[in-house]
Amino acid sequence: MQTYSRRPSAVSRFELSAAALHIIAMALMLMDHLWATLLPAQDWLTCAGRLAFPIFAFMTVEGYFYTRNLKRYALRLLLFALLSEVPFDLMYGGTWFYPVHQNVIWTLLLGLLGVHLMETVRKKQKLWVSLPVCAVVVAAGALLGTLGMTDYYGAGVLTVFAFYLFRGRKWWCLLGQALTLYWINVELLGGLMYPIRLFGMEFELCQQGFALLALVPIWLYRGRQGCHSKPFQYACYAFYPVHMLVLVLALNFVNR
Repeated sequence: MQTYSRRPSAVSRFELSAAALHIIAMALMLMDHLWATLLPAQDWLTCAGRLAFPIFAFMTVEGYFYTRNLKRYALRLLLFALLSEVPFDLMYGGTWFYPVHQNVIWTLLLGLLGVHLMETVRKKQKLWVSLPVCAVVVAAGALLGTLGMTDYYGAGVLTVFAFYLFRGRKWWCLLGQALTLYWINVELLGGLMYPIRLFGMEFELCQQGFALLALVPIWLYRGRQGCHSKPFQYACYAFYPVHMLVLVLALNFVNR
């Protein structure tokens, strides 16, 4: 579990800041939700949207290590999870109360709390103690995500944990991220398959597997914060419930 060092100055190579990653993830999420509401025939929108959640999961882990106040960070997630539940229920269930599916911020919050437990144990205990404890936390987080029916279920919580356990830029960290994301999205989640023909051979491409492409912008991030202010921070949080509510209103208007 490596750490990044923030570099305040610009670098010569191309890289993405944390602010840029947030904007990219929000745009991709909007595309996915446009497919889920107004443009269901445009499958390319949801294929692009597969990249959004891994970026949010990655930034949740980065937020844990760079936040000045973990309690405020967790409470902020809790607040916007509560504020987002009704817009999420309206969008996915068509009703004000849809108990069988909870919004994605609950998934990120579970992941954040699990990361805090694992990091606390790692710092205070020897390796032979911390490893089994981390294994229990990972299993419990996946179980809670599944039983709580949060967005992406236990697989979503595991995605957050994967970016924590393989945090860093060493080759084995990057390989671990890629292999874990493949297992979570293709083997665990699976889903719609697209038949393709290449060089005379037929293959099947898993739609959820597009999530692995999220590693491209993630790996272009090297710790630079970019734009950072309270208005920008809260605008990023507010975007989630507000854009869902706008899409629901637009869908109701179109279907009148």
